[in-house]
Amino acid sequence: MKRYLLFAAFAALVAAMALAQAARHDWAQLSRFAQANTELLALAGGKVKVVFMGNSITEGWVEIHPEFFTANGFVGRGISGQTSGQMLVRFRQDVVGLHPKAVVILAGTNDVAENSGPYSQEHTLGNIASMCEVAKANGIKVVLCTVPPVASFPWNRDVADVAGKIKRLNAAIAAYAKRNKLQLVDYYSAMVAGADSAMNSSLTTDGVHPVLNGYLVMEPLVLKAIKKAGVKL
Repeated sequence: MKRYLLFAAFAALVAAMALAQAARHDWAQLSRFAQANTELLALAGGKVKVVFMGNSITEGWVEIHPEFFTANGFVGRGISGQTSGQMLVRFRQDVVGLHPKAVVILAGTNDVAENSGPYSQEHTLGNIASMCEVAKANGIKVVLCTVPPVASFPWNRDVADVAGKIKRLNAAIAAYAKRNKLQLVDYYSAMVAGADSAMNSSLTTDGVHPVLNGYLVMEPLVLKAIKKAGVKL
């Protein structure tokens, strides 16, 4: 039994090392949507309306309520765990290359969670600004989103002042959107609850990721912003 447990532990270590090695070779996961993008362009004929760029919140949205995307001509390009820097690296491939009329950018949760290293609001906002600039340079309308509320991260309890960092990042995102005359979707204000500034418990099960009820709160907000950006749905 002891030998089996040692073997299992060794196998798990080897698997973890293999995943880490793979991540180093494709840090931004450019391969994730490469084939899907090619197929989409062939099928859509350049008629993609809006691309949603994001992390697991966006990825989960497509999985939990796919009808929202298919009914509106939206495309989800969210990858679980990603930070704004990773999104920026794949932005040209997963957004610009699809020639959408608009992009919805939701980034920052995993930056605060320190998924890719120490958090810097300046760097995160810079990555978000760079995505906006690339979009605008390619004639793509931009819809920016505030980061949904989080009180603590289940996978990294060591991160301090999570709620405060998210509030300050959201204030910076809102200010950037105002300066650059971009549509802003304020998910945070619609989803926050309690003295600890957590996500309303009726909208999530883990305090970070929305369930269907959460996405149903988010959907009319983003639809309104997309329409105000000038995209006909």
